[in-house]
Amino acid sequence: MQAVVFRGKNDLRVETVPVPSIKSGEVLVKVAVCGVCPTDIKKIHYGTLPPPRIFGHETSGTIVRIGAKVTAFSVGQRVGLHHHVPCLACHACEHRAFAQCPTYKKTGITAGFEPAGGGYAEYVRVMDFVLPGVVPIPKKNTMLEGAMLEPVNTVLKAVKLLKIVSGDIVLVAGAGPIGLLFAKLLALRGVFVISSDLFEQRLKIAGNWGANWTLKADAPNFADRIHQITKPRGGLDAAIIAVPSDEALKQAQSLVRGGGEILLFAHTKRGAMTELDLSTICVDEKQLLGSYSSDFRLQKEVARLVFSRTLDVRNLVTHQFPLDETAQAIDLAAHPQPESLKIVVNQELHH
Repeated sequence: MQAVVFRGKNDLRVETVPVPSIKSGEVLVKVAVCGVCPTDIKKIHYGTLPPPRIFGHETSGTIVRIGAKVTAFSVGQRVGLHHHVPCLACHACEHRAFAQCPTYKKTGITAGFEPAGGGYAEYVRVMDFVLPGVVPIPKKNTMLEGAMLEPVNTVLKAVKLLKIVSGDIVLVAGAGPIGLLFAKLLALRGVFVISSDLFEQRLKIAGNWGANWTLKADAPNFADRIHQITKPRGGLDAAIIAVPSDEALKQAQSLVRGGGEILLFAHTKRGAMTELDLSTICVDEKQLLGSYSSDFRLQKEVARLVFSRTLDVRNLVTHQFPLDETAQAIDLAAHPQPESLKIVVNQELHH
């Protein structure tokens, strides 16, 4: 089969590799769509993991082979996949810190080499311990929607961490695909949303995704506008930092009301340091939170949101590339343009 193999920093090659063989408790999926995620971009650009690997984890496809012991699925089923599933029994899981569970940290989907998701290949082997993360796609829904379950889950998990209630005002810094998902999921909860971004074009789109106000992130009157909007309550109830910008974090720290919350969603680079006035956390009780990866318990809720199109993710996808152009897809996602939002590798496309 064809696969896009990571061979070193910024080195992706289309190669012919064997179709993975499966064990009795596993399934083989023919990949249809795989989304491009910033965590994969980081691994490819910085070479944080040793090659060779086949990345891609926001995956949907069709089951083409099932192991003898698999009873919950059948050949021909269209499914969305999750490459991490927690054990639900360890100390981390007891504390609902699923992303810290040792089993969760193991990658259960592979197209060969060290398991790394495998979505940038024609077929993936889905191991037994992640079968609970396989979600059937209803007939009326698309493979694109199936591939969006995992990213939507990560955003919903983060939203549920916040102590916000209907009528609160929340700033979402960044109006890329993740920022827009945040805006919509907050709006569905009755929260008023302020979206900020450096791209005007994205701010225009944010209005359709639930943003009540849009502000250019570098506007000289940015803080004044926030003060005007939030005046009676003394500041933002929460701010979500969906861009890896320290400036956005510091700005949010000053604009959130006492007792409010700041949630980091995009600061994933190890060793990144910044200065903060710690008295804002201690004296003003502005809580600083982080959220990473998905929450297994939210799978059904996410499937309902996406497949009912209460959260219609189809408009989020602006660019689709065939498998042999995966490197271009990743390059575009790494250098977002005003008109580019979610980028996917779609093997159902024909040249």
